[in-house]
Formats: sequence, C-alpha cells, structure tokens
Amino acid sequence: MNNKTIHITQELYQYLLDHNLRETDAQRRLREKTATMPEAGLQIAPEQTSLLQMLARLTRTRKALEVGTFTGYSALAVALTLPADGVLVACDVKPEWVDVGRSFWREAGVEDRIDVRIGPAMDTLRSLVSEGHAGSFEFAFIDADKPNYLNYYELAMELVRDGGLIAVDNTLWAGRIAAPAADDHAEAIQAINDRVYTDERVYPALLNVGDGMTLALKKERGAR
Repeated sequence: MNNKTIHITQELYQYLLDHNLRETDAQRRLREKTATMPEAGLQIAPEQTSLLQMLARLTRTRKALEVGTFTGYSALAVALTLPADGVLVACDVKPEWVDVGRSFWREAGVEDRIDVRIGPAMDTLRSLVSEGHAGSFEFAFIDADKPNYLNYYELAMELVRDGGLIAVDNTLWAGRIAAPAADDHAEAIQAINDRVYTDERVYPALLNVGDGMTLALKKERGAR
C-alpha cells in the first residue's frame, strides 16, 4: 500500500495508456501527425484527453472554451463529447497550427461544433464577455502563454457559469514548479496555482497528470 502518488515508470505509463485511452482513429492520427512537428511539445499528453472528456461529460458541457488550441488535439477530444448543437470556442494566434487539425475534426464529424477564433486570446475573451456570453460556458480549458494565465483565469471565471469547471494545463511545469530558483514561466504558473488554491469562489484540485493540471470548480451561489 502507498499513501502518496507513486512514481510512474515507462512500463506503468504504458499500462496507464492501455487502460485509459479510447481514441478514435481521427484522434490517434492527429496526435501522431502533431508529434512530427517541431512544436510537438505544445500538445497535451494523450492521457489528458481522457480526463478532459470525463470533465466535460461530468459538467454536462454544451458550451466549452479553449484558450490555446495548437493543432486541435484537445479541441477534438472535447468536441466529441458535445451534443449536436454544442459548441467549443477555440482560441489561438496561429491559423497554420489550427489548420492542421481541421481535416481530422471534419473526419470525426465535429468540425461544425468548433468555433475557431484567431487572434490574441485576451481580446477574444473580452469580446465574449461584452457580447453577453458571461456565465454561459460549462467548461474552460486554458493551455496557452503562461504569463497571461492569471488574466485568462479571471476572464474564464466571468464566462463560466456557477457549477462550471476551469482546467489549467502545465501546472507542474516539468517538476520545476517547486524549485526555489524558478524561471519566469514557472513563476507565472506558481501564481495561478496560488490563486486557484486561495480563491474562495472555487473548489481547487491540482492533479499530477501529464505536465500537471489545476482544476477550479466554480461554486454554486450560496455554496460553502
């Protein structure tokens, strides 16, 4: 018996994948195509897609938000959980990255559920608020430039409904998050982890999955 998170060996990691991942063919091939790109490290870990799908289903998500789409592997995973009239607003600054995933979204039958917004995510999120979308999203996933994590989080808190969920990626930062001499990105991630942990508007959880994922469940009105 062990009462703390165990070390993941390569063999154990493969076992985890074998008993966790239910990828469609389109998901698998998009993941494999992205792995050949120079920026492949920006893609989430495959086991994280199972978690994102579980979270979207648990929150009965019809309207989702993604800040940082890259080639659309995570977007595809979430879109597959949405009802036919559901939508995922996907924010990114590089259309050439997003275009990698479009044919796979189409093949999976969910391209019409993914509303791509190209441009600075801060502008997109502010526009969504001003357009009257505050409190209308059930789920948000943040995986973009780390210095803006706090800003993305606060805008996501406006956009997500009470009882909705915000997930933030890379929050263990390859294990460097606990180092005393952190880099600028690690400091930004420390700041978002601290913010979520002390934020009385949410129930927090920091998970050791992939490169770390911080969850913030927005409290229902009147909840403790």
